[in-house]
Amino acid sequence: MKESTGKTSHRLSIDTPSRTKKPRENGLSNMVDKGYGIKQLDDILSLCSDYVDIVKLGWASAYITQSLSKKVKLFREYNIRTCLGGMMFEICFWQGKVEEYANFMHHLNIDMVEVSNGSLPISEKDKIRMIEYYANLGFTVLSEVGSKDVTINTPPEEWVRCIDNDLNAGAWKVITEGRADASAGIYTSDGNIKDDIISAILDSNIPVDKIIYEAPKKKQMTWFIKQVGANVNIGNIPLEEIMNLETLRLGLRGDTVNHFHNK
Repeated sequence: MKESTGKTSHRLSIDTPSRTKKPRENGLSNMVDKGYGIKQLDDILSLCSDYVDIVKLGWASAYITQSLSKKVKLFREYNIRTCLGGMMFEICFWQGKVEEYANFMHHLNIDMVEVSNGSLPISEKDKIRMIEYYANLGFTVLSEVGSKDVTINTPPEEWVRCIDNDLNAGAWKVITEGRADASAGIYTSDGNIKDDIISAILDSNIPVDKIIYEAPKKKQMTWFIKQVGANVNIGNIPLEEIMNLETLRLGLRGDTVNHFHNK
């Protein structure tokens, strides 16, 4: 029997759902940085940066991240946009430092900002005004709808109204609050999806590509992929779940293999 020389290379080609390519308008994966180290990020992103579009620095951790400029530079090298998260905005707004915050982001060459009111008492009117403010400064604005307080139950129609208002004010995408552990906003405290809210959003006239659903866990990622499709926008993804999410999108994992390949 003739032995292989090892010189012949063959690529395996299997049918998978069609996926958008960077820079994407839909099918976005928004990773949350929970305080990862530069080497840790570099190591994992070297394998899966094609599947990450935005990195949000969790909470207001950007304020105490000593290697912040290095992180932003690393993300840029991997063609990933950086966002400092809604908590940073809310604190700066509450302290009257929205202009200082804009200058801080400009200094770091960050062109994306999140505007939210899920933690501190910021009126919808002020939130709209801030979306317009940062959009007029040239920032790509992500807004967020929903509260981090699990005791607050906002009616589904109010979710739709707020999303629509944010988009009309100049938001590029609107994030549905879910927290990093899927315990509030579009989720119950034990992580179950509030079907009535999602149904109201999906049944509205809001384009599906305008929403980023926070879904930090496999169960929730799977649910949104089955409901919306492989190119649903997903947020609050832990670094270690980036590759796993892409396999779910492509039906390369048991949770979605039948959904995409057994038809």
